[in-house]
Amino acid sequence: MRRAVVTGAAQGLGAATAERLSGDGVEVIRVDRAGDVDERVDVTDEAAVADLARRIGAVDILINSAGIVGPNLPLVETALGAWRATFEVNVLGVVSMMRAFVPGMVSGGWGRVVNFASMAGKDGNPNLAAYSASKAAVIALTKSAGKELATTGVLVNAIAPAVIATPMNATTAPDVLAHITSLIPMKRVGEPQEVAELVAWLASDRVSFSTGAVYDISGGRAVY
Repeated sequence: MRRAVVTGAAQGLGAATAERLSGDGVEVIRVDRAGDVDERVDVTDEAAVADLARRIGAVDILINSAGIVGPNLPLVETALGAWRATFEVNVLGVVSMMRAFVPGMVSGGWGRVVNFASMAGKDGNPNLAAYSASKAAVIALTKSAGKELATTGVLVNAIAPAVIATPMNATTAPDVLAHITSLIPMKRVGEPQEVAELVAWLASDRVSFSTGAVYDISGGRAVY
């Protein structure tokens, strides 16, 4: 049986992904800093992440779903502290989890890492500069790691969703949410289960010749 760690698993895309992987017979360890999960761990706490890896041992699949929106403000009104907080979760949290769990995958000769980026990381969302920049960093991180690990049996890919119906978007300013929804040619937001289906595929044996790639799930919004 494959084993997976899913961060941000208390709600939204992380919860939907954990449920979908369980349906495929994967043993899922759900991680979040709060909520009804298997392990309460803050991904920005490097020592806590290392301790998690020691306690649960090697896994086959790592899903980095934990993320925050960050400041909903024009760039010049944002504070550096808010930028740091956004990058701590959205970028360094992914780095910490990969540093903790990828070595075990390499040792086993098989692994799947799926990082949650965003369409914002490709074309930028107004008044969400920190979030957009952090997700662009996740894309570059994925491409770099995918190349590094290309001959190890460990595949690293990312997904770039557009607006999805999750609790995180409840904290997005209504005008910003309306704008980014209007950019979707399908004229609707996505559902968490639709995203989870893509993640489950990327986390499986069905993917064998794709790494360092970014998969849009955007209702047609994709720009490149």
